[in-house]
Amino acid sequence: MTTKPETKAAFARLSREQLAKILPELLLTGQLIDRSGMPHLITEFGREGMVEVAIEEWQVSSPIYTRRMQHALNYTGTDIVTIFKGLQLDIGAPPQFMDFRYKVDDANHGEFWLDHCGALMDVEPMGEAYVQGMCHDIEDPTFDATALATNPHAQVRPIHRPPRAPVDRNPHCAWTVIIDPSHEPPAIPPNTDVMEASHAASVELSAIDPSDEGAADYSGPLLSDIRFDAFSASALVRMAEEVCLQQHLLTLGFMISVRSRVDEDKALEIGRKQFAGIAGITSERLRNVLELGDDAEALAIVLDLHPALNPRQYVDVSVEAGKSVTLRIGRDCGAQADRSWSSMVDADHLDPLRAMVRGVNPRFDVTLVDSDDRHLTVRIDLADKPFKEFGEVALTRFSKGADWVFADRGIPLPLTVVSSQN
Repeated sequence: MTTKPETKAAFARLSREQLAKILPELLLTGQLIDRSGMPHLITEFGREGMVEVAIEEWQVSSPIYTRRMQHALNYTGTDIVTIFKGLQLDIGAPPQFMDFRYKVDDANHGEFWLDHCGALMDVEPMGEAYVQGMCHDIEDPTFDATALATNPHAQVRPIHRPPRAPVDRNPHCAWTVIIDPSHEPPAIPPNTDVMEASHAASVELSAIDPSDEGAADYSGPLLSDIRFDAFSASALVRMAEEVCLQQHLLTLGFMISVRSRVDEDKALEIGRKQFAGIAGITSERLRNVLELGDDAEALAIVLDLHPALNPRQYVDVSVEAGKSVTLRIGRDCGAQADRSWSSMVDADHLDPLRAMVRGVNPRFDVTLVDSDDRHLTVRIDLADKPFKEFGEVALTRFSKGADWVFADRGIPLPLTVVSSQN
């Protein structure tokens, strides 16, 4: 018997418990997008060029998705608490792997520090120049870009940061956040208007039902850690969709920056490599967190939930599972118009999909069924022997995030004002 999941709100098929488990996974795999893309930028542009692309992609994407999440979860404001809530739901700061801790002094003054920085653990072995690039060159403009989404007069400045001295210094870094009308807002980054005009910036996602059991928003106090299982099922569906959209927005920023440096063929070559690397790792982690097998039924579930193929209001995808799995990618949708991931797949370039399905089972292969200007359809079957892992996936696996295990930290504490400022 063939089953066909709904084409809208794919995450609504999951239980509230499953949704709560999948949210940190989506945030983590979003952070790993750069682990997938940066090696190819280093090859093409060198370390300095890689740093420039990283700055540009985050500057144009994070303000847009930060505001989207604020409105979705009803914590709009202009204060420190709003900034910190946004960081907790940002693919740049996945819980535990990027272990942000917060202190609120008052509405305009606060601090955060990282008790563990997974990104630092990834780049420290590469040498001090790469640490400098990430913790100084990239963080300075991109932290401010994220904060100005909440308040244009917010500034994020280091208390201390790597390279670590001594080499085992903890916390890994610490920062102040100060909102002051005298602070001059940073210049609007180039291509901001392009991103704001994208379908991803304005697409309408699943509404949250305020009558569902659990929290419908994050309008209450800032918590030391987010307990996703405290939210309602419909709130978690919306959050999952927004986090998937964050990944698309980051990729759009990545591709805008890359296209400004190379021709379209080379840009797509780099984009497809980035796509393949993150697609495979994400499938593997989704399969594991949902405790699925490695058969066609498991693959259909993973494809239905994969962030590269979601949210369905943005990406036109359908999945049918029988003895084989059939995946259909429609061309008339926001993701295609924006030139996000699904647009990079065509009859001659199926490797990102092959990497995606082999994250569930290395024996899966992808065969073209049909392709025209309206859709692309492929069939996925089991081969006799496993395929070798794609090099792009192996490069992404270099990150310690690929094998990261989340822990249950118990009941979080509300973070309230700890002192007064004159």
